[in-house]
Amino acid sequence: MSSTLLKLLVTRLAQGLLIMLLVSAVIFTLLRVVPGDPVRLIVGGMADDQVREELSQELGLTDPIPVQYATYLVNVFHGDLGTSFVRPSRSVEEDLDNPEDIVRGERASVTRLILERLPLSLGLTAAALLIALVISVPLGLFAGLHPGRWPDKLSFYIGSLFVSIPNFWLGLVLILLVSVKLDWLPAIGYQGMVYAILPAIVLAVEVSPVIMRTTSVAMAETMQQKFIDYGYVRGLSRSRVVLGHGLRNASVPLLNVLGIQASTLLGGVVVVEYVFNYPGLGLLTIDAVLQRDFPVLQGIALFLAGIFVLLNIVVDILATLIDPRLEN
Repeated sequence: MSSTLLKLLVTRLAQGLLIMLLVSAVIFTLLRVVPGDPVRLIVGGMADDQVREELSQELGLTDPIPVQYATYLVNVFHGDLGTSFVRPSRSVEEDLDNPEDIVRGERASVTRLILERLPLSLGLTAAALLIALVISVPLGLFAGLHPGRWPDKLSFYIGSLFVSIPNFWLGLVLILLVSVKLDWLPAIGYQGMVYAILPAIVLAVEVSPVIMRTTSVAMAETMQQKFIDYGYVRGLSRSRVVLGHGLRNASVPLLNVLGIQASTLLGGVVVVEYVFNYPGLGLLTIDAVLQRDFPVLQGIALFLAGIFVLLNIVVDILATLIDPRLEN
């Protein structure tokens, strides 16, 4: 690894740690200042004040917010994201109905909850990106090679159509048509990756316009550069010029967009997972919001921020390797 890449890596890691610190501080504070008492949800509205006070002390909610946050940071740096307020350790999928059974030793680890759901969301995100690439890259390349002509207009119209479709509406339509009427694919729950196909299509439609437009613009600009003309002068075929020179240089902005879209997808699967009852991080987030489960929400936010930082570091390094001019 060159000194430039090493410097880039160190800089990005420092920036990433700062971003994660800011995210954790904002989420931690907002969860505690917005209306809603998690203790009341746990013990019920009929519980007396003493029971609520004891549980509040046990959960660490009676200390001032700065003290709570300092304690939380110390635990995070020791690899402990805390335990759920309401989920028992004996089963991730089972919600605890009896508040008296919630004791410190029986609460589920936030890290375990996230790690059990994370592969499902990552698989859904990867499938959505793959579908989006299959749709967007060929259309974008074709449009970029024929700017202002019908392939460019076709790409623009398809992208405009995809942008205008709400993801929750498309999800419901696909469930009714593909799953209920035609019985081609399952739609609700998860019993294998086949259950991820329909939600992945919904997410792919959501991100395809950005990838398509980026590809077409980058390809059109690249094909106007002087080194493209030099390739023809050297006697290279059009396919070799397009694939070997044009596509390689156009891939840098596309790579940056893919990194952003992957992070966006992973953080934006909440609605889609809720519509399809897909048991990933999105559904876990909704459950945690409804239950005011602070540790789970904090852990998810921190995990997503970390993935966002990691993806951006990987994208920066890959872009530098593809185009060494970016090192300067």
